[in-house]
Amino acid sequence: MNHFCDEWIQEWCFDNGWTDPFKDRSQYWAFPPHGVMPLPIPVQALRLIKSQKGFSVDEQRWCLAAIATAIFAAASSYVLASPMPLVAAFGFCAFTVAQMDVEEI
Repeated sequence: MNHFCDEWIQEWCFDNGWTDPFKDRSQYWAFPPHGVMPLPIPVQALRLIKSQKGFSVDEQRWCLAAIATAIFAAASSYVLASPMPLVAAFGFCAFTVAQMDVEEI
């Protein structure tokens, strides 16, 4: 799951003089002002971006999918008189919440 939009990172880099941002695995890198070697974008900057911008498009989609799954499972459990749809929805929602955790911040 992508926790940041590339446009957000590009915007921060442009505003702070960093150039050529790229993502390697789960960490964003860029060349600092007057730098010849890329450095990870500071954690404080990523926290600030996240607090200002909120959920990324990917995170919004996953949240909506979890909500829709929970609603569908509740209706299915009622109609089928079985708790199994709720169990499956719980598993999906737990997976989604675990993916929403941002480890590097």
